[in-house]
Amino acid sequence: MNPATTYFWTGWTTLAALVMYFWIVFNVGRARGTYKIKAPAMEGPPAFLSILRVHANTVEQMVLFLPALWLAAIFRGDRIAAACGAAWIMGRIAYAIGYYIAPNKRGPGFAISMAATVALMVAAATGLLNL
Repeated sequence: MNPATTYFWTGWTTLAALVMYFWIVFNVGRARGTYKIKAPAMEGPPAFLSILRVHANTVEQMVLFLPALWLAAIFRGDRIAAACGAAWIMGRIAYAIGYYIAPNKRGPGFAISMAATVALMVAAATGLLNL
């Protein structure tokens, strides 16, 4: 079993998730400059706080997402895990853009990413149960 080919799509999905996360981190840094918020300050105008909250929530979600992604890949299959992972990434992007526009517009993106995480957990569990 060659991990490079067995988990090809999950590997690319992981990399895409990290690139998406880098974009969110970059947005926080840029917002600190725009709003003149020096580290370690965590206070500022609502627009800055929205950008900061997207970052914090994405970190919180990645703690669930990454292990679920890889457990699903190992125990259920690379393509299933990667497809759910891609949905998670799209959900997080929608969440970020929605939150940047107005905090009350974050719901659909959050729902998509949470559904993708649950799907990954269910895929991992069913794969484990079928061993």
